[in-house]
Amino acid sequence: MQQQEHAESYYAATVKEPASYPALTGERRADVCVVGGRLSCVSSALNLAERGYSVVLLEANRIAWGASGRNGGQVCTGYSCGMEKIEKLAGRESAKRMWDLAEESKRITRERVDKHAIDCDLTWGYYMAACKPGHLDELKESCEDWVSRYGYDAEFKQADTPEESRAFVDSPDYVGGVWESGAGHLHPLNYCLGLARAAQEAGAEICEMSPAARIEQGAEAVVRTPEGQVRAKAVLVCCNAYLGRLVPQLTGMVMPMMNYVGSTRPLGEDLAARLIPGNDAVSNSRFIVNYYRLTPDTRLLVGGLASDSMIDPPNLGTALHRDMLRTFPQLAEVPFDYLWGGRVGISMNRSPHVGRVGGNLYFAQGYSGQGVALTGLMGRILAEAVAGEQERLDLFARLPHSRFPGGLMLRTPVLALAMAWFRLKDALG
Repeated sequence: MQQQEHAESYYAATVKEPASYPALTGERRADVCVVGGRLSCVSSALNLAERGYSVVLLEANRIAWGASGRNGGQVCTGYSCGMEKIEKLAGRESAKRMWDLAEESKRITRERVDKHAIDCDLTWGYYMAACKPGHLDELKESCEDWVSRYGYDAEFKQADTPEESRAFVDSPDYVGGVWESGAGHLHPLNYCLGLARAAQEAGAEICEMSPAARIEQGAEAVVRTPEGQVRAKAVLVCCNAYLGRLVPQLTGMVMPMMNYVGSTRPLGEDLAARLIPGNDAVSNSRFIVNYYRLTPDTRLLVGGLASDSMIDPPNLGTALHRDMLRTFPQLAEVPFDYLWGGRVGISMNRSPHVGRVGGNLYFAQGYSGQGVALTGLMGRILAEAVAGEQERLDLFARLPHSRFPGGLMLRTPVLALAMAWFRLKDALG
């Protein structure tokens, strides 16, 4: 099978630990077969190997080939759907437990980076910026809930003057926001590759260019690839937006959505420091979110342009540059050195979809844009479930999920209509 390299991106150009793993040939027997080479997959393999399980991980392309190696690198708080939605879905007591687990996910990120010496530019500090006064009111309410209900350390910042509005981000587009020290950003490709290296060192066997063609469930599951197969007592499936029809029971539970990132040329220390003085990760309050962060070599990474089509727009660079100038008009003459995109898996209610199919197939998917930290948590929870510790997996499994309407053929047009509506809302405020 022809090797598919990582997407051309700033991340691929700045890999610290390049690695290549052989394809699976022949038959293996293992306690657990992990299907996928993304953050949740390598995290699961690492946690399982540390518990003494024999593990074989199968990746169809390269480790971190999908969103795990292409995303904006933002280490976020909570869940994409918001805690109000979590409370409605699970109740206040369970929501508090899930908040604590989301906080654990960020601690796991820090601990893994430190323990395994992963050089991924992990930086703390996050600013959620309000684009309109109405958005500012909503952010204030969310901040107060985080502080009063969950004991989180977040600061609401209302800007009464242009100088105050630019203390965190030098942009005329923002009127204030919420700052938190407990979230941040990292280089996701280097992070995922570092976790894979740690999993291998712990004893996991990693196989690239080994797509799972079929999973045969049973007391001993069989995962077949073009050149081999794995017989395992348990299977973990963490393919997210790239799942396809591999597990029929999960078909349609996650919608792939394209998201795009651009990296400018280096700005220089002075300009970079003026744009985002605290070197925070930044995202805005629009439904179609734009997000920004600086790199160690003073580039600005710009993310956004959510698309319901799997086809890259022909004017990608122009459109993303226009979004950047809405926030940073002072960068009108600054071009992008890199442009790339990839699929993000979103669930219908935008909360993680986690659970079990049958007796020994476990899955985690649908992080809806907040998977950088949550995948580390899910890797730990899936390993616990394999070991018979089901409580934390069951907490997430009780969240109600439904399929996207329209089936595989019609769900994309349905989503396109919804996206058009939210774009109109963003435009009208």
